[in-house]
Amino acid sequence: MRFVVLLYQDEDVWRRADDAERARYHAQHAAFDGALRTAGVTVVAGEALVGVAAARTHRRVGDDVTVTDGPFAETAEQLGGFYLVDAPDADTLLATLRHLPEYTVEVREVAEA
Repeated sequence: MRFVVLLYQDEDVWRRADDAERARYHAQHAAFDGALRTAGVTVVAGEALVGVAAARTHRRVGDDVTVTDGPFAETAEQLGGFYLVDAPDADTLLATLRHLPEYTVEVREVAEA
């Protein structure tokens, strides 16, 4: 089963982080990667995203298209990165999330065509 793991956090947390704090985040991501492998979960893809200031929102309603700078919604937390994984089941994946840094994590199963 494939799942996307979406990582949300206030962007200012990362901007304010010093080198030691950033190193702790990287170490926790490495621990998460190790926990995934131990659990039999394959990472298909994973990336950090640039800040929401660089985002563009494309919205189509009927034939009307609007493109705006920045995210569509103002939120306290922004999508900062993702993992696309292939896991035996959701419970196996959910058990590994404790290895990640302090994020709000959304896990969604990928719809198979």
